[in-house]
Amino acid sequence: MKKLSARRRHPLAALVVLLVALTAIGGLYAALAPAPKAQADDSSQSLAIEEGKKLYTVGCSSCHGTSGQGGSDGPSLVGVGSAAVDFQVGTGRMPAQQPGAQVPRKKVIYTQKQIDQLAAYIASLGPGPVTPTEEQYDPAGANAARGGELFRTNCAQCHNYQGKGGALTNGKYAPTLEGVSNKHLYEAMLTGPQNMPSFPDATMPEENKREIIAYLDAVNGEGAPSPGGMSLGSLGPVTEGLFGWIFGLGALIACAIWLAAHTTKAKKS
Repeated sequence: MKKLSARRRHPLAALVVLLVALTAIGGLYAALAPAPKAQADDSSQSLAIEEGKKLYTVGCSSCHGTSGQGGSDGPSLVGVGSAAVDFQVGTGRMPAQQPGAQVPRKKVIYTQKQIDQLAAYIASLGPGPVTPTEEQYDPAGANAARGGELFRTNCAQCHNYQGKGGALTNGKYAPTLEGVSNKHLYEAMLTGPQNMPSFPDATMPEENKREIIAYLDAVNGEGAPSPGGMSLGSLGPVTEGLFGWIFGLGALIACAIWLAAHTTKAKKS
């Protein structure tokens, strides 16, 4: 006790206690303070939202309202999420050139960085479907045969059995899926653009979406085989039936006329 009391009375005791306290506080701060990367990410996200708002004001607000609330020329964008923005702007459908039954796909006028900024701003207006990562829409290892079953059940009624598109009512149409990127295919299923129903993960799990993408890659990708011979545009039984009626039945009629003509000549001789 005498030794301990003597150490407490040492002139450097207060300094040692102060150093220990400062070290403990520094350790706690290092453990509990937000990481610099997280702070940098927050700053980067805020900058993206700010830049996206500027782009929105110039290119989108005239139809969708100054705060994305919508108007007579465009629907509300509150809650559509970043995935819808990435699809609509990334395929050139937005900004729209003119109103109509359906907005067509056209040349993209924004860079991917600008699209990301627009998506960040729209996402800040309300929660919605998030832009998928490459891992989510990568079809590697997915079951293409199962994807074909899912596509024929859920999509072929409009897009045709091989994704070549088709006509709908009142000037609307289901666009061809040939040449559409895997990312945009996934986003279309996730958000349901224009006349298409949406398939959120609760309705169609992520794995099923990847299987559908794998099927479309198999039938529409570069060098995709046509096991049945001539594809006739891959538009299904209507085209095949028309081909049969025009050429098949036409050939039969031509043969019947030829036989009748030669039978008449044979009788005369």
